[in-house]
Amino acid sequence: MVMSGHRTINIIFKKINDIKTQLFSPKYLLYTNVAISISLSATGDVLEQHYEILKGEWDKFSTKRTKNMAISGMSVGIICHYWYKYLDVKLPGRTIDIVLKKVVIDQLICSPLYITMFFLTLAILEKNSWSELKNEIISKAYKLYIAEWIIWPPAQIFNFYFLPTKYRVLYDNTISLGYDVYTSQVKHGCSNSNLKNS
Repeated sequence: MVMSGHRTINIIFKKINDIKTQLFSPKYLLYTNVAISISLSATGDVLEQHYEILKGEWDKFSTKRTKNMAISGMSVGIICHYWYKYLDVKLPGRTIDIVLKKVVIDQLICSPLYITMFFLTLAILEKNSWSELKNEIISKAYKLYIAEWIIWPPAQIFNFYFLPTKYRVLYDNTISLGYDVYTSQVKHGCSNSNLKNS
């Protein structure tokens, strides 16, 4: 009986390992990374909305808002997938010098691109004009960029030093869950009074 239970556990762990190996294989890695980004962007918004409802800033849960945040996660997930592959090809190795170069380049190039893509995707989904998009980027993007400089350099040192390329987006999104809550707050915080009852 004990041996049978032990064997069952081994089979379960083997199945999980096989699934993980397949999901993070080159063939499926883009889909895996995008699915992770969509899921955690949506989760971040769900958490933020529930917090806003508890504080009385939001009357009811908006599935449209969560759907839009999830789609923005998809566009950002695609960028991150290709960005990490590109960065690891251009700057191979794990020396401290290489890792620090990657962190600085990531902050100076990918972070602004990530933030711009986030606002652009949501502007398209919300059918905003170019001037509304520009005003939103001017009034809100700097808050996200400051937060990026606080959160990401230490997180990315670990990412670039210890992890293989295929796990970078998973790690990134795991760390990013708290940041996704903040991103949702920055995006929707100033417009809560307009969006009540929507």
